[in-house]
Amino acid sequence: MEKLEAKDQERRESELAELHSLEQKFLSAQQWKADYRAHAKWEHYLSCDGSPDPTILQEINTFISLWREDQSEDIRLVMEKGEQVLNLIEKLQFLLLDTPPNEITEKETVQYQESILELQNLLHQKYNGATEHLLKTANMYEDSETGNMQAVIKNKNVTFCIWANLKKKVRFKNHTFCDTQHGFELPKSLAVSSVAVRILHTHYDHVSPLWLQRQSVPKLEVLDSKELTQRSEDSVEEPEEKEKKAREEPNVPAEEETCSDGRKSASSFKEKSSSVADINETEEETEKKSEISAIPSEVQDSLVQEETNGKEEAVTDENIVDLQQFVPVGGVYHIDVLHLPPQVKQIKDWSMVELLDVGLEAYPYPSEEAEDGTHPPIQITLRLSDSVMYFKDPVIARWDPAGQQWRTDGISKLTYETQEKSITFEMSAFYTIALLQDAHLNMPYQAWELRPTGTDEALLIVTTVFATIQIQIKGNQCMLSSVAVEERDVLSHVTGKWISPAYLRAVLKKAGVNIFPGEHSHKYVSVKKKAPLAEVRAYQQMALVASAFAFAWSKWNQAASQEQVVVKVSEHLKADSVRDEEWSLYLFNGQKAQKLKITETSEAFSEELEDDSEFHSTLYHMLKDSASKEAIDKVERASCLFVDVVHQLLLATRVLTYS
Repeated sequence: MEKLEAKDQERRESELAELHSLEQKFLSAQQWKADYRAHAKWEHYLSCDGSPDPTILQEINTFISLWREDQSEDIRLVMEKGEQVLNLIEKLQFLLLDTPPNEITEKETVQYQESILELQNLLHQKYNGATEHLLKTANMYEDSETGNMQAVIKNKNVTFCIWANLKKKVRFKNHTFCDTQHGFELPKSLAVSSVAVRILHTHYDHVSPLWLQRQSVPKLEVLDSKELTQRSEDSVEEPEEKEKKAREEPNVPAEEETCSDGRKSASSFKEKSSSVADINETEEETEKKSEISAIPSEVQDSLVQEETNGKEEAVTDENIVDLQQFVPVGGVYHIDVLHLPPQVKQIKDWSMVELLDVGLEAYPYPSEEAEDGTHPPIQITLRLSDSVMYFKDPVIARWDPAGQQWRTDGISKLTYETQEKSITFEMSAFYTIALLQDAHLNMPYQAWELRPTGTDEALLIVTTVFATIQIQIKGNQCMLSSVAVEERDVLSHVTGKWISPAYLRAVLKKAGVNIFPGEHSHKYVSVKKKAPLAEVRAYQQMALVASAFAFAWSKWNQAASQEQVVVKVSEHLKADSVRDEEWSLYLFNGQKAQKLKITETSEAFSEELEDDSEFHSTLYHMLKDSASKEAIDKVERASCLFVDVVHQLLLATRVLTYS
């Protein structure tokens, strides 16, 4: 063993230099993405298609001003324009999500956040104006059976269900919208009043980010970037991370949460700076923190929170929804009771309507005169979207505008019909409602596998308690190829499309299939934390060799210490599955790799080396020992963009900790 250790130390410097050369692929990929963003901006400028560039303040302000002044209130035109607005919001959100800190200034970040909020607010104002306009002509939509107005108007982003009480008869106090199967039952006092009911279902969530902006973030100390550059050669750092840190200013990390449609809140878009908490003076801890500071920010979110876990204040009100644990899925339902505006009257050839300056006015329920506890509740039935997976009965919460939070009080008598995919409940007043799901239902994963399927192509399979998710990787993109639940493929509307890893995360989260741990996930999932040094360097080196080697989950990863990760590895140059006997077990701690003698079926965990094997400084060189020339050639020729996408997905899923 001493001879093997000495041999490893002798060649350490040359191996790290060789790995560093290979890691240039990460820097090349980052440069390509920067060029691509610049090219896309130029292409938009040349297209002259009339749509504004949301990153240019003058253009987006002009767009907002012109639409605010536009008096057109036709609901279909507003929805059509709304689609353009949502595209602009999405562009800004993904720009903030995807752009490295060195390419975006603090001023630009604030500007984009403010533009997003202004667009969201204006969009909802326009929806209200269109609703009022529609209600003025409610008698045009009169139902022949009841004499009341009912209308369902929808597109891919939003659904309007509007009912107007024209006849004011108690026997028509309940209604179900045929197209959507949403319905309600009103108390008697409302059934005889001049009111309208609107169920506005937005398939996105512009509400939760308001909660996220109010959250305070623990203040964290940061290591000076100069300190990182003076580290010993024992520490291998990803090239682009060095360059990023050299340009970055220390910054307080913003709390990262994702709302139901997968987009990050305005306050969380700015990628976190390298940060660690409470620097102590011991050499051992300084070295540990240096290692953490070298880690990409995608993983830092979790690691930093793990360091500061003890300092967080717990929410004491049990009615407040913890958005670190639960996430809204399936959009938001704005359920309102409204004053019915004066109706259009036809007098000979003239259409006349009384104009009021109040706009769309909410009807007070319960009224101020009602004694506490005497007003009857409103019963609501919602048909859930087929485009979303609810693996367990969803939690229903109402939005509290005053506290800027989701709450569960005020809602009672919940009934969830799994087969019909509908949920019925009672509300004490009219609220904005969301259906929330535990963000960690699919964690920890039961198994995972990453295997090459061709030149610059691979397949990542993540198996959870409820589903098996297959993601294809090709070049600079990835594709959700299938989501199988009980051997039945679901969510066909989001499969088969080539998209970026960031967009894939958004799509899966929006569909209710979350396999991406957040910065607080360690509090809600029982996992064995792995040392940042071992975990992150393993992802880097796995990505570098993923074009020729398959990797998979090993049960011994849990048995190994926190400083070590254990994975199954096999050279794999074909497109088919890996046979059980082809796997070998490797142990890696970030600075030393070794091949293990045990197999997956061994009775106990052991760090004993495989016969005739040696130690190596990197996982790459450990695999190179027994690899064919064809495999190593394939690794060296692998596209930097393919390597980068594999790396992003490994960091996003954190399979070595959350399996």
